[in-house]
Amino acid sequence: MNYINKSQSSQNLRGFLSLLEERGQLRRIKQSVSPDQELAAISDRVLSMGGPALQFDNVEGSNIPVISNLLGTTERVAWSMGCEKIEELEDLGKKLSFLQQPKLPKGIKESFEVGNIFWKLIKARPDLDLLPPCQQIVDREVNLDDLPLIRPWPKDAGKIITLGLVITKDPETKTPNVGVYRLQKQSQNSMTVHWLSVRGGAGHLKKAALRGEKLEVAVAIGVHPLLIMAAATPIPIELSEWLFAGLYSGTGVRLAKCKTLDLQVPSHSEIILEGLIDPKDELDDGPFGDHMGFYGGVEKSPLIKFHCITKKKNPLFLTTFSGRPPKEEAMIAIALNRIYTPILRRQVTEIVDFFLPMEALSYKLAIISIDKAYPGQAKRASMAFWSALPQFTYTKFVIVVDSTINVRDPRQVIWAISSLVDPQRDLMVIENTPFDSLDFASESIGLGGRLAIDATTKIGPEKQHEWGQPLQFSKEMTSRVDKRWDDLGLSDLGKETPDPSLFGYVIEELIRQKEITNS
Repeated sequence: MNYINKSQSSQNLRGFLSLLEERGQLRRIKQSVSPDQELAAISDRVLSMGGPALQFDNVEGSNIPVISNLLGTTERVAWSMGCEKIEELEDLGKKLSFLQQPKLPKGIKESFEVGNIFWKLIKARPDLDLLPPCQQIVDREVNLDDLPLIRPWPKDAGKIITLGLVITKDPETKTPNVGVYRLQKQSQNSMTVHWLSVRGGAGHLKKAALRGEKLEVAVAIGVHPLLIMAAATPIPIELSEWLFAGLYSGTGVRLAKCKTLDLQVPSHSEIILEGLIDPKDELDDGPFGDHMGFYGGVEKSPLIKFHCITKKKNPLFLTTFSGRPPKEEAMIAIALNRIYTPILRRQVTEIVDFFLPMEALSYKLAIISIDKAYPGQAKRASMAFWSALPQFTYTKFVIVVDSTINVRDPRQVIWAISSLVDPQRDLMVIENTPFDSLDFASESIGLGGRLAIDATTKIGPEKQHEWGQPLQFSKEMTSRVDKRWDDLGLSDLGKETPDPSLFGYVIEELIRQKEITNS
């Protein structure tokens, strides 16, 4: 693997910004920009062009510069993880897969690999920073109006924090949880937090309520994006997000003890908010534009009351916004897809490959391929997929294809569905399952159906008659054409036999790229 220089990219947000600037992937905007819709509109247009990360140095109402589109391309997501290419993230998935289901090594080679993973875990342990940069300025009076909180869409209910790490701790086990949740400003010193009931922070709050306690909450803003990826990755419960980040960066995350809470936060954060949630305190949260491409509803959500803010001198503010893909969250999801793959293969061994298309909101539809060996296997693989990881709880559609189909090629997938599926035989609908409350297409909010499509070649009792044989040139004819290729004057075209399902797609993509370039 080709790793990026860790001293440039793994320590803090500013180190990563320096890397982007060196590679021509950071643009500074000096002109005055409003945080109310305008900043998001500019960022959205640049992101849709595959453009650079943006630093807004003059945001109305605040003297704090704002960073957006930090992870606006899959290339930059890979860089944030210390890789040059997105495909290299499968190596991380293999490590996580082993940690989730460790097994005794077979032979010297596997023993060495296992020992190497555990040695990296030892080196990845977080360190405590006694003079943390995030506490260069300490203020016991919190005024959220001093921060450049954005409001992305016209009908959004208020200003928000989107890329803050929300850090809580289990009241019983003291195990920390790090998540990325949207927070809505409610007053000068309070915000509601929007988290799903299955998330770690929500579980901690439930335990605190049963114990009659308030829940401590810290929000870290402006961290290295590797920590954001760690908070979004399906890591084993016993492996903290801090240890995960250290495992992949090659060095332990430096943490700092909060000034007023018994919590630890990344010491190089730009801004830290410290507060408490009284389980009885809830306010309306929303509506906001969400990843579905629509405005969500209004929900009662826990209220965090902040009583302390610490920050660096001249801090930066990192933000993003949701919406119909492509958005930053979709680019992150593409990277996570690569990390999930080895984990999924280990848990559902029949799965060869899988893909979560960005256009399907990055998790609503999954395409999985299998080496089919027995009748009914596609339905079994679908059920196993839905239960493999918590992240797949809200996947609405699963399409199962043969291993000969490229799950990342929509032409091949559509061909498989069109030619191998009989709707009255190959559709499996599961009704009334727990579901995403943001998915208003469901008949009941929080309760919805799932659909599995068996687009595999049917075998045994799955078919009642002989199927047609697929068209294919013989090996002899393919070899003959290869030998004559140069004599036919076609050497400039190459000798590989093109996949007919890809040809039209490639031509259309070339035309589209040319149109973008000309415009």
